[in-house]
Amino acid sequence: MNDEEDMVPTEATWLDPEGMPAPKVVAAVDGSAGSRAALEFALADAARRGVPVEAVIAFRPPDYWLDFDVMGQTETERMRARLRSEAEGRARAVVEEVTGAAAGPLPEIGIRAVHGAAADVLIRASHGADLLVVGSRGHGGFSSVLLGSTSMQVALHATCPVTVVHSPEARRHRLRLHRERRAAETATVG
Repeated sequence: MNDEEDMVPTEATWLDPEGMPAPKVVAAVDGSAGSRAALEFALADAARRGVPVEAVIAFRPPDYWLDFDVMGQTETERMRARLRSEAEGRARAVVEEVTGAAAGPLPEIGIRAVHGAAADVLIRASHGADLLVVGSRGHGGFSSVLLGSTSMQVALHATCPVTVVHSPEARRHRLRLHRERRAAETATVG
């Protein structure tokens, strides 16, 4: 090979700057105690690494939107823009709450609201990330499980390392369940 052949760029070299993977820590934010704990962890880890944090929140239209033929394209786009804005506002409130209580230097923080199911959005956000941080429990309905469905899907399918963070509330809840289970076992044996 000569020098000219070595200088021919590959397709990966010509990626769009917005689509280029950059070192970053992605934090899942949904307003739950678990997501606040995940964001705290992500901020501390990113500050240590010297990389930015991308706080990602997923949003979806209500179930009654399943029949998009009922609304026109303009109305659908207007409603989606409103949902995105509301989701960004919720994420911004969580980021401001967590950063307001943080001690020490903070990394740069970006907020991104993405249309779709939480697990799918976070798996896509994991592409090019150094780390994806999620809470152990979000707003799902099964309080007795250790991992939520989103954190389980993300842990199985993300393209970067995943850290699942348990909030102090989740830890207290698990301890209470453990004590209740032990008490029930003791009562049955005794």
